[in-house]
Amino acid sequence: MSAASVEQPFEDEPVTLTAIADEIMERHPGYRVEVIGGNLLVTPAPDVPHARALTKLMRPFIAAGLDDGETEVLQGIGLWLPTDTEDYAIPDLAVVDADVDDHLIENNAYDPVCFRLVLEVTSGNWKNDLKTKVAAYSEAKVPVYVVVDRKHQRLHVLTEPAGDEYANHRVHAPGEVITLPDSIGAAVTLDVGQIIKAGQPKAN
Repeated sequence: MSAASVEQPFEDEPVTLTAIADEIMERHPGYRVEVIGGNLLVTPAPDVPHARALTKLMRPFIAAGLDDGETEVLQGIGLWLPTDTEDYAIPDLAVVDADVDDHLIENNAYDPVCFRLVLEVTSGNWKNDLKTKVAAYSEAKVPVYVVVDRKHQRLHVLTEPAGDEYANHRVHAPGEVITLPDSIGAAVTLDVGQIIKAGQPKAN
């Protein structure tokens, strides 16, 4: 009696990081998988405070008119990275040029040239947002990178990409009200305390 063959994933085709990333997302719905520096970064589905912080953050961008006309405010779209052949990131929030649809490269990732700002709200793997992605977004020449650091309750604004780091990195604490660079297309003011509070679990 002969044994039936068992099909293995990726049989008869080269295994790529992109294929592995797609397989992980298929098996674990809600997980975010990115490839940065030739490494897979896997982030579990966000919790409610993470989503709540993003909602609070979108409001001032939309109120400033950045979701109409020359730009759009979008969540969770792929950004193609120049750091390696398969590299891409999926920022939590982005301000992009309105013609972003014309800049699709592959694997649902878009040319960084149309990104004016990317924003991350940290999860358990917060070091990725504060280290790995700083280098990746700077090398992609994204003009403004904002990080809501929920662990340390700070908001980081990075500008002036230069190689694998940003020349300008400012850290803001609750109690501050800041205005993001006009280069994103409009003056956007953020209340740091309000955003940090939104990213924390509500007290019972």
